[in-house]
Amino acid sequence: MLFNSLHFGLFFPVVVAFFFATPKQYRWILLLAASYYFYASWKVAYLGLILLSTLVDYAAGIQMGKHESRAARRPYLLLSLLVNLGILFTFKYFNFFIGSAEAALASIGLGWEAPVLDVLLPVGISFYTFQTLAYTIDVYRDQQEPEHHLGRFALYVSFFPQLVAGPIERSQRLLPQFREAKEFDYQRVVDGLKLMLWGFFKKLVIADRLALYVNEVYGAPEAHGAWPALVATYFFAFQIYCDFSGYSDIAIGAAQVMGYDLMENFRRPYHAKSINEFWHRWHISLSTWFRDYLYIPLGGNRVSEGRWYFNLFTVFVISGLWHGAAWTFVVWGALHGGYLIVGILTQDVRDAFWNRLEEKIDRTSGQYRTAGVTTTMPAVSTVRKYAAIITTFHLVLLGWVFFRANTIGDAFLILQKMTEIGGGLGEVTNVALGDLGFVIAVTAIIFMELVHLLERRVDMRHFLSGRSLPVRWAVYYGLVFIIIFTGIFNENAFIYFQF
Repeated sequence: MLFNSLHFGLFFPVVVAFFFATPKQYRWILLLAASYYFYASWKVAYLGLILLSTLVDYAAGIQMGKHESRAARRPYLLLSLLVNLGILFTFKYFNFFIGSAEAALASIGLGWEAPVLDVLLPVGISFYTFQTLAYTIDVYRDQQEPEHHLGRFALYVSFFPQLVAGPIERSQRLLPQFREAKEFDYQRVVDGLKLMLWGFFKKLVIADRLALYVNEVYGAPEAHGAWPALVATYFFAFQIYCDFSGYSDIAIGAAQVMGYDLMENFRRPYHAKSINEFWHRWHISLSTWFRDYLYIPLGGNRVSEGRWYFNLFTVFVISGLWHGAAWTFVVWGALHGGYLIVGILTQDVRDAFWNRLEEKIDRTSGQYRTAGVTTTMPAVSTVRKYAAIITTFHLVLLGWVFFRANTIGDAFLILQKMTEIGGGLGEVTNVALGDLGFVIAVTAIIFMELVHLLERRVDMRHFLSGRSLPVRWAVYYGLVFIIIFTGIFNENAFIYFQF
């Protein structure tokens, strides 16, 4: 069931109404049934996998709770890892690794017809697998008490707002909330609905409109010129952000309506001043998962310098594979790992450059002195900040080319075309959207970025709550009308559903 579907538009109000009408001690039953129905609406068979993960990890947690030593708990942790990662490998990576082995053997003249597993990738499998693995690892580490209530644990694994694309919640945050009695709170409900509305704006007005352009260009890059290739790449940066953060907004808002608090997953990532900061702002639930369950266990930065770089690079290559079973995702992850390492290696050089520049500028007057000529300039810190934001965004943009391209060859073709920028600017609006659609897309992006700038100083939902009733409702209805009249209602799946 897609958030951007009539099905969900009917499903969600019914669930909320029954939720508050149901006695508090039975609400977990309603939510669990709703969550399983939500997931089964794609394919009933998918329920078998999520039930298997749930039962194995529930039993593993209970058994680990009976033992104090990690040595005695380890077999149950290994069982959880084998089952969950085995499911993930079978459905997501088997064909990729077997196909890669077949290609490698063919390159040295050895023929081998690799077996192909003809199965459909279950939606959200990477998300709920990582969520339930976090629980068993935390129980093993004695950072989480085993959950003895099977129903609540099953709800933790399958909670419908964040089931298929996160945020990837930790058991310490979410499980206790299922034991709380949630009272109806008008302001909380309104705040949740506002966040959902903003998420629908991102998805329907921006992401799905940009998708029309991006899909046409990246689907056949050889058929398009330099300008469409460049524009499609910029558009994809905003498409994937609005698609994924839009999902997160809807998920967090839907949970908030019922009284549940999900973690923030995006924090204006394109305003980051470094790749390291970008990963503190983008898909926060996944980046912190890799930090806590892979990077730190590998030794983090508490090791030799060479090993530290190895840890960083390994984590990002695996992060790339998590996103998809294709070499394009591996390259994307490797690029980000490389960015971080180069950033560390060049930090002193960059600091020295900006410090030398600052020495030439009068800190009080902001004047630049050279060859006897004095020129007023912005403060060095301001120039450095915006230079860092622009540089970081374009490094991320380069990575998105590989993330979106269907093949490595297509990615390099797109990059090649972007180096051939010249005439032919008129081609830009001849792709998919037309003149009006192009203007709507660009205007919507600018509007969103203006909101992001305001959000650096104030939470927009709280800001609106302090305005007069006519102003508030003008904003709400205005956003609804914009969505209705400029949104793309073709029930496009969210990009991260494929992961």
